[in-house]
Amino acid sequence: MPELIVELRDVTKVFTQGKIEVHALRGLTLSVQAGEFLAISGPSGSGKSTALNLIGALDVPTTGQVLLEGRDLSQMSRRDLSHLRRDRIGFVFQAYNLLPVLTAYENAESVLALQGMAAADRRTRVLALLDELGLKGMEHRRPSELSGGQQQRVAIARAIASNPAVVLADEPTANVDSETAEKLLTLMRRLNEERGVTFLFSTHDPRVMSYARRNVHLTDGRIDRDEEATG
Repeated sequence: MPELIVELRDVTKVFTQGKIEVHALRGLTLSVQAGEFLAISGPSGSGKSTALNLIGALDVPTTGQVLLEGRDLSQMSRRDLSHLRRDRIGFVFQAYNLLPVLTAYENAESVLALQGMAAADRRTRVLALLDELGLKGMEHRRPSELSGGQQQRVAIARAIASNPAVVLADEPTANVDSETAEKLLTLMRRLNEERGVTFLFSTHDPRVMSYARRNVHLTDGRIDRDEEATG
């Protein structure tokens, strides 16, 4: 039976703006198994990015529980949460979030360096990964010398280098053209199929939804559809 990676149990999230309360999530319950390729979709304000932030331990729920690999995030210290984000969660952002002063290689190896992996071992893993992602020969280029699609490939390399439990991708195709988006989605699907990498997207892009094996659609902070791909 597949391992349960992520659980949200009756999660609510309320933001206060002055005297106004905004209910981003309203009793969200969701389970994600190892190896899934899942898209959380919905219109702006539906709660999809909020859900991803909670799963990534970047925010805390107002009520309910968020568990990663069976660990309740609300019961963990700040230090442990920091280590959890470093070791067990990969992040891919729509704005890439690469460090501009670092090369593609240095950006991709940054998490491994923080983990204390030996330089020789980092080099072996990162060079092989960059080669697999179509970035061979670009290791020494800085982000400003790379296209948007190449930058996002570096971000994907950084996200999966440490073999995390789950990769969280927040609108990963938002800042690239259609052709590049298709290539990135094909790449991530291949990593999912061949490496077993678990991907969880937040998106409103129909292309991402078409590649996903499972689509969870939110409206007003609630799930209104949870569908497995038929193809």
